[in-house]
Order: sequence, then C-alpha cells, then structure tokens
Amino acid sequence: MEKELFEQRKKTVYDFICSENYVPMKIKEIAIVLQIPRENREELKEVLDTLVTEGKVDLSKRGKYSRSEGKFLTGIYTGHPRGFGFVTVEGMEEDIFIPESAANGAAHKDQVRIVLTPERGGKRREGAVVKILEHGFMRQVGTFRREKKCGYVTPDDQKFTKDIYVPLERSKGAVTGHKVVVEITEYGTKNKNPEGKVTEIIGHIDDPGTDIMAIVRAYDLPVDFPVDVMQQVEGIPDEVSPKDWEGRLDLREWQTVTIDGEDAKDLDDAITLTQEGDHYMLGVHIADVTHYVTEHSPLDREALKRGTSVYLVDRVIPMLPHQLSNGICSLNAGTERLALSCIMTIDAKGKVVDHSIAESVIRVDRRMSYTSVKKILEEHDQEEIREYEELVPMFERMASLARILREKRRQRGSIDFDFLETKIILDAKGHPVDIRPYDRNTATRIIEDFMLIANETVASDYFWQELPFVYRTHDKPDPDRIQKLGMFINNFGYDIKVSPDGIHPKELQKLLGRIEDSPEENLISRLTLRSMRQARYTTENTGHFGLAAQCYCHFTSPIRRYPDLQIHRIIKENLRGELTERRIHHYESILNEVARHSCETERRADEAERETDKLKKVEYMEQRIGEIYEGVISGVTAWGLYVELPNTVEGMVHITALKDDYYYYTEETYELVGERTNKRYKLGQKVKIEVTGADRILRTIDFELVEGEKEDGQGEREADRQ
Repeated sequence: MEKELFEQRKKTVYDFICSENYVPMKIKEIAIVLQIPRENREELKEVLDTLVTEGKVDLSKRGKYSRSEGKFLTGIYTGHPRGFGFVTVEGMEEDIFIPESAANGAAHKDQVRIVLTPERGGKRREGAVVKILEHGFMRQVGTFRREKKCGYVTPDDQKFTKDIYVPLERSKGAVTGHKVVVEITEYGTKNKNPEGKVTEIIGHIDDPGTDIMAIVRAYDLPVDFPVDVMQQVEGIPDEVSPKDWEGRLDLREWQTVTIDGEDAKDLDDAITLTQEGDHYMLGVHIADVTHYVTEHSPLDREALKRGTSVYLVDRVIPMLPHQLSNGICSLNAGTERLALSCIMTIDAKGKVVDHSIAESVIRVDRRMSYTSVKKILEEHDQEEIREYEELVPMFERMASLARILREKRRQRGSIDFDFLETKIILDAKGHPVDIRPYDRNTATRIIEDFMLIANETVASDYFWQELPFVYRTHDKPDPDRIQKLGMFINNFGYDIKVSPDGIHPKELQKLLGRIEDSPEENLISRLTLRSMRQARYTTENTGHFGLAAQCYCHFTSPIRRYPDLQIHRIIKENLRGELTERRIHHYESILNEVARHSCETERRADEAERETDKLKKVEYMEQRIGEIYEGVISGVTAWGLYVELPNTVEGMVHITALKDDYYYYTEETYELVGERTNKRYKLGQKVKIEVTGADRILRTIDFELVEGEKEDGQGEREADRQ
C-alpha cells in the first residue's frame, strides 16, 4: 500500500474512532459502518494495528477499539552514556526525558511505547518505557574482551550502554583488543546483557587503520562498488567525443578556470566571468554527471543508495567510482568536458537581471588552487601574478562581484557563521601529528558566493515553472529555543527582537555582528546555531531561513551529492522538451523518497565524519597528557564542564575534579555554582586546564583545571613549570 494512501486511510479511521457518537467496536463493525468490503479487511486491520502501536487507539481484551486516553506515546529512544535517555515523539517539539530506572531495558534507537509521569513544576516532561516495540540495532561494532569461558563486546557507540555477551564458540576466534562486528541475537532485559555472535573481525585496535574502519562499519558506509557498477564504468569512455557535444552550447573559447584545494581531484565546478559596464556575466559550469549516470542504471542505483560522498579524516568514500569522479566527470584543464551551465547577468547591486541554463561543452584553461588565487588577490605575490598574468583581471573581477553578492545577502539578513574549522594532519601510519585551521580567504569566499548565487538562481527558475524539484530548505527556528537564547544573551547585555511571526534572520545576523571580536563571540555563535533547525532536502519550497533566501537548491556538486544529480536530470529533460506529463508524474512519485533518503545519508555522513575527527583528536591529545592549555568553557552540565581549546579539541572537567567546593548546576544561566564559595563556572569563561587523560575506546578527553598559571597558548608540561 502506498504510504500516502495508507496515511489517508489511517486518518479516516482515526477520525471515525474520535467522533462524538462513536462507541467501542470490533473490526467487523468498523468495516460495516465505514462500508469497507470484505476483501479489504486485511488493510483495515493493518491500519488499526498501526494506530494501536502509535498509542492513539486502545484494543480491549474483547477485541474492541476505542480512542486512547492519551496515557501512551510512541517514539524513538535515544540512549545516553550515563544510563538515562530521551524519547523523540513525532509532532512534539521537546523530547521526553527517561530516567535510567525507567528505561526498562530500552537501547539506543529502539522504537518504544512510553507512559508520561506526572509533571513537576519547572521540570522537563518525564516518562517511563512500558514496551519496546522494535529494536533499532541488529548489530554493533565494538572492542572484544575475552574472558575464561566467554567473551564480551563493548560497543563503540556509548549510547548503547551494555556490553554484549558472546559465547566463545560464536566469537570467530577473536582475541582481546579486536575490533569486531557483532550481530545481536538476544536483546537482553533490564538486568541481563544482550547476547550476540561475531560476524566480522575488523582488526586489532593497535593496527593502523582499524580505528577508522570500525567507524566505517558502524555507520554501514558502503566502501567497495558492486561488480555491475564497475562493469558499467568500464564501458564509459575516457574522453569526450565530438558526437557528445552535438546540440550543446559551445563555450570552449570562454576563459574558464577551476578554483579548488591543492589536493582536490574531483573538480565539478568551473567559472567564467566577464564585465560590460556595470553588468557582470557570470558562468557557473557544473560537470554533466547525468550524461554518464543514466536513470535506473547500476551507477544510478548505487549513487542513490550512498547519497553523498563521505570525507573521513584519512580517506574519501565516494558516491561515484574514482574513474568517473576523477576522470571523465572532472573538469580537468585542457580537455573538453560536458557541463550544465548557469549563465547569469548580474547588476552592480548583485541582482540577477537575466539568466539561462544550458547543456554545454567547456574547456578549462587553468586549474587554480585557493592558495594561488589568495596570493594574487590578497598578497599581491608578483611571481604568481606573472605566472597567471592573463587571468589576473578576471580574478579581480571575481573578487569585486563576490563582495557585491555578499553585501546583497547581508542586506537581506543572511546569517554567516564564521567558525574556526580545522584539518587533522596524519602521518604515513595514520597517526595525527598536527591540527591546523582551515584558511577561509578571498579565494574560498569567491567560490562560495558564486555557488550560492547559482543554487538560488536555479531553484527560483524551477519554483516559478512549478515543476517537480528537490529544494534545500531551512525552516524558522523553534520559538522556545529562540526564547531560551534571548534569555541567555541577556546575561551578556544583548537582546533580539521576536515578532508574532517568529524571528527574522536579520535579527540573528545583527546579533552575530554585535558579538564579533568579543570574548563571548564563539559561545553565542554556537548557541545561536544550536537554536536553529537543520537544513533539509524537500520537494516543497519553503525557503531557506539561514540564507534569507526564498528559493534554494543544491545544483553545484553532482559528483558528491545525489540531490544535485537528481535535479540535473530534471533540468536536462526540461531543456530538451522531454518533461512530459508521464515524466512529471514519475518525478512526483519518486522525489519525496529521494529527498528523505538524501537527508538520511547526509546525516549519516556528517556523524561518521565527526566521529573520525573526534577519534583522531583523542589520539592527538593522548600524546599531550600533562600539558597545560588555555581554553573556553563550551558546555556546562550537572556532571561537569566541557572546555574547548584553540585547536578545537574539546574535553571534560568532571564534577568530581572540582575539589575546592560542592558545585550544583543552574539550568537557567548554564552555570556550576560553588555551594560554599559561590564560585561560578559559566559558558564562555576562559579557564586554564591540564590534559589528564585520553581514551580512544570511549573517545573522551579528560581535563583538570589549573589555577593562576601563566599560559603561552601552546601547552606546557607540569614538570616544565616546576
């Protein structure tokens, strides 16, 4: 049964059960009243079963259905390493807190039925798990520990709080220290450990690369491409033939460049820019990946399954095989390449006054790096200027247009979070040797600004054509979170204006402007970001709050994001006049699922990337135990302080390490307050810490506070200070 039809039937049945004159009935009676034929009774039962599972309808011992009195709710349980958890219920803004004593054996990601406990004044809503409806995990990745008569696997995911018992005969010969994949065969109870069997030994924790592969397995990231995909790739030519560019806009004579990082190999965007009077003509040319990745082909199915390329600290897991992404689809200099071009005429105020989208053939003149363009535009490096003499005027035009576009976005309220991002440098064996900041400069901003305007222009075009499409949307923040943000920033003397319709992005933009270069800048920026919702892929255009844009999509990276590839296919069919009613209906039927799945794979990739970064940061700090650093309190909880260092490493000062007083947590002001001394630790406060521990298995870093010591910002050992 199609999901939409099923939801419609569910609503009809539920509305009937909730109607004023309804009395509890059996399924047969409901079917008669609703005039449901006998052959459709099975579907009715499926609808009623779902309503019961969701806690909306009760089923009596006599088999009669009635409206639930609201005592039960159904949601997804999120575990916490400290034993408690939260349940997310669809349609409810705030999660429901589940104390450890009320979890009733629920594990992370389980679908559970809960009962709400009576509300206590000022406290968040609490509940208790009454039934586990469906387990969220069939397998776990963890570290094997062999004992005399059995083994245990400690899951890497700390939200899965119990070790998994493994009989030795089902351990595949694993020894203590092996990273393994374990399939759960029994989920255990409140007082009994889950049981499982080892299905794969990834490697020993001391072997290079095992740590990252464990994360790859934990997130079920597909590494190798299936045979049929590689067979299709083998049939794709290495070069573009003249036959391929028939009927395309020939832009090979246009002065064209790519600007990327030095180590980038999948070059999917190229730029041309000319100027006549006050008007700029900007060409954003994107690799025409769909020419090779045809719909429903093995390549297309695999790209959809992966959804996105995943950029881990030591490797890239690509959406498309490297033979494509680094070969025929990469806009390499000096070679003909097929592209989808968005050519925009932009006036002196940054308004796109005209545009066209076309299938094209291009030839990139030079492959530029961000570093080279930065040297030309910011440092006026004479050697670089001589090397790229014929391109320098275009780079200067680019810088000028980028400033205009950025100012236009600023005026309408676009929010720019300028967080410090870092890159972890590894040696040949995969060990971290340095953590360096990413250089966000004129060159990176030029490309960012040009990609943004192309994405907006394409999204606006297809929104007004009212054709099926995938948009990148960002909803307004949750009012409660904005209210909490407002209360918090009042402590620093700032405020934000909120209208009955919610907050305008310009208010948050102004706030970020006011806090610039202040001690609390990083802290308030992070809290502002946390108060906002996640951007999503949707088929309905609801605008992009963060960019203050009415229309936005992802058009510029089809090599590494499936939504971009999907809309390229729609655009090309439209340009060719092939978007018939049948094809429109086809896209209407698939795009919701494409958008949903793309959101899912994006989240999975983000989480995996964060985990590998966290892992290598722990390994990096493991070599620096005993060193002293100055940091900023980035989080305050009842169990301690999170402190972030200038290199973006975050560790914890546990509450038990604050030995000079008994500290209690005040939620309203995000502070730990000393009961006797009234000493306070709050968000944004600068502190000096000593690195006291780092645990690669738990991926945690421990700090202790150091009082009154001089700090040089690089870290110094305790022994060196004495």
